[in-house]
Amino acid sequence: MRITRIFTLAAGMGVAAAAGAIAIGLAGANAGPPPPTPSSTPVKHLVVIFDENISFDHYFGTYPNAANVAGEPRFDAAPDTPSVNGLNQTLLTANPNAANPERLDRSQAVTCSQNHGYGAEQAAFDGGLMDKFVENTAGGSCTDKSIVMDYYDGNTVTGLWNLAQHFSLNDNSYSTQFGPSTVGAVNLISGNTHGVTPTSGSGIENGTIIGDPDPATATNDDCANGSAVMAPRNTQTNTGGNVGDLLNAHHVTWGWFQGGFRPTATVGGKAQCNSSHVNVAGATITDYVPHHEPFEYYASTANPHHIPPTSPDKIGSDDGDVNHQYDLRDFDTALEHGNLPQVSFLKAAAFENGHPGNSDPLDEQRFIARTLDALEKSPDWSSTAVVIAYDDSDGWYDHQMSPILSPSAATSDALNGPGKCGNVKDPSAYPDRCGYGPRQPLLVISPWARQNFVDNTLTDQSSILRFIEDNWQLGRIGDQSMDAKAGSLGNMFDFDPNHGRAKKVFLDPDTGLVVKKAPATDVDPNAAPAAQQQAQAPATGAPVAQPAPAAAASTSTAVRTVKLTLACSAKGAGHKVTASCRANGARASTALRFRIVRSGKVLATASTRLRKSRATAVLHTKRALRKGSYTLRVTATQRGAVSAMQTRVRLG
Repeated sequence: MRITRIFTLAAGMGVAAAAGAIAIGLAGANAGPPPPTPSSTPVKHLVVIFDENISFDHYFGTYPNAANVAGEPRFDAAPDTPSVNGLNQTLLTANPNAANPERLDRSQAVTCSQNHGYGAEQAAFDGGLMDKFVENTAGGSCTDKSIVMDYYDGNTVTGLWNLAQHFSLNDNSYSTQFGPSTVGAVNLISGNTHGVTPTSGSGIENGTIIGDPDPATATNDDCANGSAVMAPRNTQTNTGGNVGDLLNAHHVTWGWFQGGFRPTATVGGKAQCNSSHVNVAGATITDYVPHHEPFEYYASTANPHHIPPTSPDKIGSDDGDVNHQYDLRDFDTALEHGNLPQVSFLKAAAFENGHPGNSDPLDEQRFIARTLDALEKSPDWSSTAVVIAYDDSDGWYDHQMSPILSPSAATSDALNGPGKCGNVKDPSAYPDRCGYGPRQPLLVISPWARQNFVDNTLTDQSSILRFIEDNWQLGRIGDQSMDAKAGSLGNMFDFDPNHGRAKKVFLDPDTGLVVKKAPATDVDPNAAPAAQQQAQAPATGAPVAQPAPAAAASTSTAVRTVKLTLACSAKGAGHKVTASCRANGARASTALRFRIVRSGKVLATASTRLRKSRATAVLHTKRALRKGSYTLRVTATQRGAVSAMQTRVRLG
C-alpha cells in the first residue's frame, strides 16, 4: 500500500510541553491519598540518569584540554575553567602501569568491554599503587590489552564536557564498592548489597551481591534469567529495603524508567522483552538488561509482568501492580502531560547506556542530550535537578586510589592480597562490600547548580540516595546502608536566592556542541538520525556490519533554520519494502533513514541521501512480511537539524 505524508524540518524548533492540571479539594469530598512530603530545597524534581561503565579518567582525564583534531567537534574551555584531578604529564608519558594512556577519537567510540569484576578491580589497584590494570582489568575480548588505559576527550564526549562547563562536576566520586553493574545499581537505591538469596552462586558470595545475577525469573521479573531476591524492609526495626519503600511511605511520586521494559509480547502469561536497536557501529542490541533494574530484586518494588501504567496521570503514583517500574517511553509521556514525578531514575536502552561492547559515548550522548533538551523545555525545569552518574567503571584505568570506608575479608577480596581489602575492625560488618571502589564522573545539571564548578567533596553512588532521603525528609535505610557514611551533593548546588540561576544549555545530540535552541529531535530512539549511523569499527580490530553512507555530523555551534518538505511513500511484500521520497527545499547533504516497525520491533532499516530532491531505499526483512499494518518511520538530518515522522502502512 502506498502512503504519502508531508512534514517540515527546522533546526531549533521544539514542541511545547502540555500544561499541568490544577487539582482543587472540596470540603466533604472523599479524601484522596495524603499529600507528598515537600522538598526541603528548591529541587522539587530530581532526575537521575544512571549510565554504564565509565571511570573518571576515561572521560574527564584531560579536562578541560581537548586535542581538537580536525574533523571532530571542537571544544574550547571557557576562561577560568577549574582543573580536575586528572591525567598529568607524568601519568600520560611515564605511567606506572604496563602501558601509557592513549587518546581514543570518535572513530574509536565503540570498544571492547573491560573486566570489571569485584576481585579484578581490587587487584588492579594493587594495594593503592594503581599499576596493575593491564594485567587484571583488560577485557578478555580485547585484542590489545593496553586499551584499558585509554581515554576520550572533549572531541568525543563533547556533550558531557560542555555540561561540566555550565554546571557542576565532581572529581572525587566513587563506586560505593568494587564490582559490576548490579552492585552499583543496588547501592544507588539502597546502599547495601547484602541480604540476597540464594546466599552463594554466580555473582553472589556470603549473601552479598558481587556480580551480575539476574532478578528471580519466577517471582520478580518475567524477562530475567535468574533467581536473586533481595531481603525486604524489616518492619520491626524499620530498616533495610530500598529508597522506593521510603518514597512510598512518604507519598513521594517516583519511578524507575528503563529502555525496553515494555513487553514486546506476552506468552503464557509471561512478558517477553525482545525490543532492540542498532547502535552507532551497526550492531543490533537488545534493549532491556534485567540486572540493570535494581528495584526488580525487591518484592516490594518489582513489576514482574512489566505491566504498563493505566494512564499518564498515574505515572509516578500508586498504580497497582505497576509498582513504579516503567518503560523509558512512560517518562516521555509523563513529561509531555505535565506529570513529572518528584524522583525519576532513567536507564537508557542498552545501545544508548554507554556500556562498552554494546554502546559507546556517541550513542550515550544522544540519549543524554535528548533527555536534557526535553526537560529544559518543560515548565518544571525551574525546580528540576538532573544527576548524571555511572554504575561502575568497567575496569577502565583511573589513577586515583579510593578511600576504603567499607573493608572486607572474604574469598573474592584482593586489594591487599588474597582475601583482604582494607582492615576489618567491626566483626559484625557485612562481608564482600569492600569500597569505595573506582572513581567515576558525577555531574549535576540544574538551574540551581553551581556554574563551571568542579567539586572535590568525597561522594559515592549512595550520596545520590542520601540527597533523595534528605531532600524529601525520608530518613535513612539503616541496616548498614552506606547512606549513613555518604558525602553530600550539597556543594554542587547554589541555593542562595540572591544569586543568579544557571541558564539552560541545549546540546546537539550528534556533536554534543551547545546550540541556541533545543534541536527538533525525535524522542523515539528508533529514529536515531542517519548522521549518527556512521560506519565505525569497535576498537578491538574486529569487523562489524557497516551501515550505508550517511551525512557527516555538523560541528557548527550556530543553529541554522532549514525548512524541508518531504512526500514519502512505501510499498512491499515478502522480504522487500521500497521506500521513496520527493523533497522541496532539500540540500545535497540531506540524509534519510527509513525503518519498518511492528510491535515496537525494527524489522528493516536503510539509509540514503537525497539526490536531485529524490531518494529511494530498499529495506530487506529477515522474515517475509505478513499481510497487515506496519509503521514506517522516516528520519531526516539536514545541516544539524533532525526531525522524524511515522505513519501506519499496510504491507505484505
